[in-house]
Amino acid sequence: MRLRKGLIPLAATLVLAGASGTAYGSASDSRGATDGIRSITPITTVYTYGQKVSAVAIEYAATVNPRTLDTATFSVTDTIYNFRFNPIEDLPKLAGRTVTHTYTNGTPGTRADHRSAPGRYVIVELDPADTGGSTVIVSKCPTFLCTVKVNPELPTRVVQRKDVHGQPGRGAGKGPVLARATPRESRPVTEKPVNQLVDEFTYGSFLSGGMVLPYHYHLPKNYQPGRKYPLMVVLPGHGMGWDGDNLGVQLAADIPATAWLQPQWTGTTEDVIVLAPQHQRVGGAAEADLLVKLLDQFVGQFAVDTRRVYATTVSYGSQLLWEAFAKRPDLFAGGLVTGGFPVNATQATAIAAAEVPVWITHGEHDHLLNVSGARNSTAVLRQAYAARGKTPEQTADLVRYTEYADAAFSLPDYHAAFGPTYEDASILRWLLGRSKP
Repeated sequence: MRLRKGLIPLAATLVLAGASGTAYGSASDSRGATDGIRSITPITTVYTYGQKVSAVAIEYAATVNPRTLDTATFSVTDTIYNFRFNPIEDLPKLAGRTVTHTYTNGTPGTRADHRSAPGRYVIVELDPADTGGSTVIVSKCPTFLCTVKVNPELPTRVVQRKDVHGQPGRGAGKGPVLARATPRESRPVTEKPVNQLVDEFTYGSFLSGGMVLPYHYHLPKNYQPGRKYPLMVVLPGHGMGWDGDNLGVQLAADIPATAWLQPQWTGTTEDVIVLAPQHQRVGGAAEADLLVKLLDQFVGQFAVDTRRVYATTVSYGSQLLWEAFAKRPDLFAGGLVTGGFPVNATQATAIAAAEVPVWITHGEHDHLLNVSGARNSTAVLRQAYAARGKTPEQTADLVRYTEYADAAFSLPDYHAAFGPTYEDASILRWLLGRSKP
């Protein structure tokens, strides 16, 4: 599900949480009863502009009667903080979330059909369009630009407003009360989050020449070594670079890593291997050299279709793409550059010589990287193709460019051109459709 256009007003008056987070542990009701809430697990989803708490799973001592539940049984509050707009001091400020579905399940996970299955867990799903619930926070500042990480202590809180019943016996009735309503008690989460899709990635680390390149990768669920799969290399922005304390944030901070696993984003059911390295923020040349060495190893280790290796970028990641494409154009079948840095003439000449197709997107009012850089990149690349005798029609096909007005952004961060780009499945299908001879 994607965020609806525009920002949604806060659902309740802001309140300050008792603490910015919680130490995960057991939960009990306010009277110390053994038949109250056993645990509360946050469930997260990565939407266009980042990961949010999308549901909570509330555990009881016995199977819950779903017929006694509705969207008013629980209320949930969460932080209004968003690292793109808010100071970190806003992290403990909470606002109400909108409950969209309430049902039972046998595990602390959501169901696509939102229908109850027998179980001890009550799943409370939340509206992704709510302002609150972001999980990514500022990590280390000050630096050239701050880095971000996933908050290890989510401030999400739950109130049980109605009694929760167990399954009834043979007689009529709602069933035994598993937990009485405690409308004045706000409970913290007690378990580590279930991070949908993000938890399916595997961590790896590549070392070469004294430099470390952390990365995460995802293989298709029915991965078969005898097959060949396209590989999508996702190069993150500056703030998602490795700072010693933020492994995996490149998966959660925005949509480009997890989108390639979901047909509703890509518009295709084709299985794709995703490789999402971080970077050290030391400059394009050194990092691109490390990246291509990692790729050579990765392609040899997994069932990658070497005719279909792609790279997609956010902001700073474009520097790695331009340098890697120029250094080893034989590796790549195409690229997607969103809100990026400009290509230089030397890089453009090498890319044109190898005829690696690229689609560049940029926000008209990008406040961090002026749109002139993207316009110039498009012109320089097309000039390099023209110098090789390509017609204007051929160069326009090999170097595509889309510029977004402010209205295209469903969150008003006009540097985040990946937003409208990834919300357009035709662009993602275009990239997956490229193939080397």
